[in-house]
Amino acid sequence: METVETNPGSAKPPLSLVKRRQYSTFFVAGRLYGIDVMRVQEITPPLSMTVVPLAPSYIKGLINLRGQIATAVGLRELFGLGDSDATKYMNVVCNLGGNLFSLLIDQVGDVMELEDGVFESTPETIAESVKLYMAGIYKIQGALLSILDIEKIAEKLNK
Repeated sequence: METVETNPGSAKPPLSLVKRRQYSTFFVAGRLYGIDVMRVQEITPPLSMTVVPLAPSYIKGLINLRGQIATAVGLRELFGLGDSDATKYMNVVCNLGGNLFSLLIDQVGDVMELEDGVFESTPETIAESVKLYMAGIYKIQGALLSILDIEKIAEKLNK
């Protein structure tokens, strides 16, 4: 069994007490976003979608995942970052209380494990159209990782 020495004058807690979270990361319009890996059911290439007449522009359609229907949400449109390219997106399928929805993203990133202690609130400089759906940020090497609050996205879908 490995023991962790702590320095009484140190502000850092022992490694065994540091809380870490894992995030699935992805890119939308060149920006790095992440969501808790426990909310991700699967990541798929583009799937056939059924368009929903009169739906808001961010609702790109409905997809069939082995008999389960999921609403496809264009994050570019939801965030006001332009239109999604219908042929070059990936689906991040999220499961929230048994309800499925798919976030249309530009590119899949890595799974990152980050310490809770370096999590920060959403900066005021983030556009309001994006800030509405964010939980906060992590500053990582040379980039900001914006953490999405998928409950807020789900609320928007249920309105």
